[in-house]
Amino acid sequence: MSAEGDAPRFTMLGGVNQVGPDGLAQCYAYPEAHAVDPRSCWVRGNMIASIDGGATSGGKSGDLGGVGDHALFAVLRGLADVIVVGASTARVENYSGVRLSATQRQERQHRGQAEVPPIAVLTRSGCLEADATLFHRTEVPPLILTSADAVSDTRARLGALADVLDASGSCTDSVDLRVALDLLAEKGLLRVLTEGGPGVLGMFTEQNLLDEMCLTVAPALVGGNSVRIVTGPAEVHTEMQLSHVLTDDEGCLYLRYGRRNPARCGEAL
Repeated sequence: MSAEGDAPRFTMLGGVNQVGPDGLAQCYAYPEAHAVDPRSCWVRGNMIASIDGGATSGGKSGDLGGVGDHALFAVLRGLADVIVVGASTARVENYSGVRLSATQRQERQHRGQAEVPPIAVLTRSGCLEADATLFHRTEVPPLILTSADAVSDTRARLGALADVLDASGSCTDSVDLRVALDLLAEKGLLRVLTEGGPGVLGMFTEQNLLDEMCLTVAPALVGGNSVRIVTGPAEVHTEMQLSHVLTDDEGCLYLRYGRRNPARCGEAL
């Protein structure tokens, strides 16, 4: 048994201070610069999971969230330059453009950001229906980050509905996340928020590109075969450091973790 001085120390979380909308935005502010390159993207993930680790309920992540999670979801979107999502998640969750309050728009203007951040969809095939809500309930055309093999057909099919970009690296039939982030950085979209799904988070994690993770733990058990918030073929071990924990009247936990070592192993984006 460890000596008393070496024993782990635990803290009972039960803060007396309440956090309002303004304080919530301050809690989740992006760093002004980071250890890699202030001209490259800072990638934040935001996901929700049940207490037994499920990322969905009834096939959708949105069905796990309550009032508090929806409020945080809106705040995180309001802070980001761009929201990155996989094509499957965009379809299943019926994505549309970002909607922000007048106050959020003013705050973005003060920070030098566009009033509304675009949605950026990762899709190697470019197979997105032109009549999808994503293209018609939005103030800003979405970005479609696709492969070199699919870019011409995707541009022809979507036309002015989206800004279609070739995000391939050496493999012309797939999307290279580093190339995708470079394209976003070239557009000045440095504060990246990715909402998954689990496969997309898995790719960011596997390639050591996720700088922080925001996780809502919903007070529910879902059982069944619900996937985890991060999936993929490769097992990784990325150490993260807890920044803060918030809770609400519904019993949700809001965890913010940052990379313990901010540098991405010396790799440039």
